[in-house]
Amino acid sequence: MDIDSAKKRIEELREIIEYHNQKYYVEDNPEISDFEYDIMLRELEELERQFPELLTPDSPTQRVGGKPLKEFETVIHEVPMQSLTDVFNENELYEFDNRVRTALGFQPVEYVVEVKIDGLSVSLEYENGVFVRGSTRGDGITGEDVTQNLKTIRTIPLRLKENIPYLEVRGEVFISRDDFIKLNDKREALEQPLFANPRNAAAGSLRQLDPKITARRPLDIYVFNIQQVRGRQFNTHVETLDYLKSQGFKVIPTYNVFNDIKQVYKEIMRLGEERGMLPFEIDGAVVKVNMLAQREELGSTSKSPRWAVAYKFPAEKKETKIKEIFVQVGRTGALTPNAVLEPVRLAGTTVSRATLHNIDYIRQKDIRVGDTVLVQKAGDIIPEVVEVVFEKRKGDEKEFFMPETCPVCGAQVVREEGEAVTRCTGIECPAQLLRNIIHFASRDAMGIDGLGPAIIEQLLDRNLIKGAADLYYLNFEDVKNMDRMGEKSARNLLDAIDKSKERDLKNVIYALGIRHIGQRAAALLADHFGSMDRLMQAPVEEIVQIHEIGEKMAKSVVNFFKQEQTKDTIEKLRKAGVNLSKLATNDSADNRFKGYTFVLTGTLEKYTRNEATSIIEKYGGKVTSSVSKKTTFVLAGEEAGSKLDKAKKLGIKIINEQEFEKMINQ
Repeated sequence: MDIDSAKKRIEELREIIEYHNQKYYVEDNPEISDFEYDIMLRELEELERQFPELLTPDSPTQRVGGKPLKEFETVIHEVPMQSLTDVFNENELYEFDNRVRTALGFQPVEYVVEVKIDGLSVSLEYENGVFVRGSTRGDGITGEDVTQNLKTIRTIPLRLKENIPYLEVRGEVFISRDDFIKLNDKREALEQPLFANPRNAAAGSLRQLDPKITARRPLDIYVFNIQQVRGRQFNTHVETLDYLKSQGFKVIPTYNVFNDIKQVYKEIMRLGEERGMLPFEIDGAVVKVNMLAQREELGSTSKSPRWAVAYKFPAEKKETKIKEIFVQVGRTGALTPNAVLEPVRLAGTTVSRATLHNIDYIRQKDIRVGDTVLVQKAGDIIPEVVEVVFEKRKGDEKEFFMPETCPVCGAQVVREEGEAVTRCTGIECPAQLLRNIIHFASRDAMGIDGLGPAIIEQLLDRNLIKGAADLYYLNFEDVKNMDRMGEKSARNLLDAIDKSKERDLKNVIYALGIRHIGQRAAALLADHFGSMDRLMQAPVEEIVQIHEIGEKMAKSVVNFFKQEQTKDTIEKLRKAGVNLSKLATNDSADNRFKGYTFVLTGTLEKYTRNEATSIIEKYGGKVTSSVSKKTTFVLAGEEAGSKLDKAKKLGIKIINEQEFEKMINQ
C-alpha cells in the first residue's frame, strides 16, 4: 500500500472508530461487536506502524499511549477554575436568589439545576477541534497536566466534529458505583489496599504517573461548562450544553431550567430523593444562572462566581431495627458481620442491609440483634449502622458472637493479636478462591505464564476448578472452548501448568498462601525440612528453631496444615505429579553473597524487588526489610526514602543498581 492509499484508509478508520466510540461509550448504544471494533483498531495500529509519519495525537490508538512520567507539568488556568459557594437549606437558597435578583435590578432570571457529581474536576482544551491538553483543577489557579491520562477516558473526544479555533471545557471525572465495587473486588483479590469511595478512586487513578495504569481504571467523565471559546457565540448555559453534546461530549445528564426559586428548590429535593438510584455518586445539586450576559454582570469574588451555588445534601440518617446479623466472607478470607434491617428508605433507595465492619465495632457501639438503630449512607456505597437508639432497647435484644468456623467452607477462623479482622483459614474456601489461585499462579509462586485473573475467573465461573490443585486436572477441550482461547492458547496454558509441576518446594510452600509466610520464609522452611511431608508433620517447637521464623509464623504454619482442606489440596498436588521436595542443588554453587545482608529501598530500573531478592538469595545472601548495624549493603534505587538516610547515619555501604550488576556479573 502506498502512502496516499494508507492516508485515505487511516482517515476512514479513525472516523469509523470514533463514531463507534461515541455510540458505545457516550450514547450506550453499540452498533457492532467488540470483536469487529478490535479488528478495525488493530488494522489502524498496523497502518500507523507502517507509516509513522501519518500518526497524529488525536488518533484513537493514542488513548493508551505515552511513557510513564517522572512528575506532572504545572498548568496555569487562564480562566480560574473556581469553587462554588455552598448552601445547606431552603432559606440559604432563597438568600442566593435575592442577591442575584437585587444585583440584576430585579430582571427576570432563569436558573439551571444540575446534579453535582462527586468526582475530580478537570479542564479539557481543544485547538482547531483537536484535544491538546487536559489538567486538574488544583487550587483553581494552578493545576497539573494530565493529558495522557485523560486520553485513556473513551468518553473524551480526541477530535471535535467542528473545527473550532479554541475551546476549553470543564468536566468531572468519576467512577460509577458498579465499577467502583468491581474495582475494589479486584484489588481485594490481589491483596491491594481498597479505595475508600468512588471519588478517591477517581482522583488516585487520574493522578497516576503511568497512563497505562490509568487506562486500566474504569474512569468516566461528564462535561458541564464552557470555560473559554473562540469562533462561537452563545446566549445561555443550556445552549452551551447542547453544543457540547453535538460535538461528542458526554454532557451532565440532568439539567432543567426554572424561573422560580421555589421550583428550583423542588427540583433539588427531587434529585436528593433519587440520588441513590443514580449510577454515580452525587453530593448535591448545582444552581446556575442560565443567561451568560447576566453572569458577566454578576461577576465573581476571588474564590467563587456570584451566579451559582452548590446545594449540599446532608448525610441522611434513618431509624430502623436489626432483625439479624449474618457473616459475609470476602475474597481475602475476611469475615465481615452485616445487619439485616427492617427495610427503610434512605438516600433514594430501600436499604435492608448494613455493614457492621468487625466485632470490635459491634462491641464498641454495643449493637445487638433486635436493637433500634440509626443507619446512614453518606460518601460510601454500603450503608452502615451509626449508633444504637438505647432509649428504645427493651431488654430482650441478643448479643452477637463471631463464628468459630467459616460459614462458607467450615474451616477454622482466626483472629490474630493486634488485628480487628477475623479470617477463614481454608485454602479451598469458595469465597476466597479467586484471590488464592491468582497468588498460586503468580510468577514468584508456581509461575504459570498466561494464567491471569480473567482466565481464572472464567475457570471458576464454569466450575472447571474448585481449588488451585484442580488446575493440574484441566481438560484440553474445556479450556479450548473458553472465551478468547482457542487451540493454541489452550495448549500454551496447559503446557505452562504442566511445567509448573517442576517448581522447587519453596515455590510450592509460598504458593499455598500460608498467612505470614512470604518468599523468604518459604525458602527457609524448604531448606530446613526438605519435603512437604516433613513440614506438614512439624510441631511449632521445631519450626521456631529456624533462624528468622518466629512463633507467630510457626503457629500459622501448623494451623494451616491441620486443616482438612489443606490436606486435600496437597494430596491432589501429589497425585498430579507436582514436586513436593526440595530440588537438588549443586554443591559447587556460587555463594559469593554468603554472609552478606542486603536491604532494598527505592525503585530499581531493571529489576523488581522480588527479582533482586531472588538473585541475592541465589548467591547465598540474605535480604531484610530494615537497616541495622548487621546490614552489609543497602541497594538504593530512585526515590529511596528513610532507609537510605538511616544507612548513611550508620555508615552502611550504599550501592546503586549499576554497582549491583557488577557484583553479580563479575
